[in-house]
Amino acid sequence: MRTPSPDLPDAEQIIRIFDGTFAISEQTLLRGGASEPFYRPGRPHRIHFREDFARSALHEVAHWCIAGDARRQLADYGYWYSPDGRNAAQQAAFFAVEARPQALEALFCDACGFLFAPSVDNVEALPVEADLEAFASRIESWRARFLHRGLPPRADRFLSALQHREVRMAATVEVYA
Repeated sequence: MRTPSPDLPDAEQIIRIFDGTFAISEQTLLRGGASEPFYRPGRPHRIHFREDFARSALHEVAHWCIAGDARRQLADYGYWYSPDGRNAAQQAAFFAVEARPQALEALFCDACGFLFAPSVDNVEALPVEADLEAFASRIESWRARFLHRGLPPRADRFLSALQHREVRMAATVEVYA
């Protein structure tokens, strides 16, 4: 087991940063330990990420940052999810919806000091190299667009909190745990 660098945040620190930033204002909590990531609306809303993987936490937060008000009222934002073994059409649909959140994830990774690599999330049937290159290019295009035009408001708040490792915990956060 590799010991994390003290300079890089672990999943627990990312949870504290997220909850300290959004538990009160957005009534949303970030939680690890899930076998598969998912979003559950409610009081409070909960974003679940895989096991204790910091990168999974950042990825799921990126989806939440992009989801609009109506989507945040739906389980998993109302999107379909197909596990490993997707066919070419399903993988193309995955690539179409994943470029924006993965661009935010890349910015979050930069703030944390993590290396970013695009996730194809389909290891049993990896797409061809040309598809991977096109996907990576779309991610970079969105990343550049966010840097030039600005991030969605929640993404901007989270990125700032990550950059400054701000943990603004309020006593009332415990009510939602």
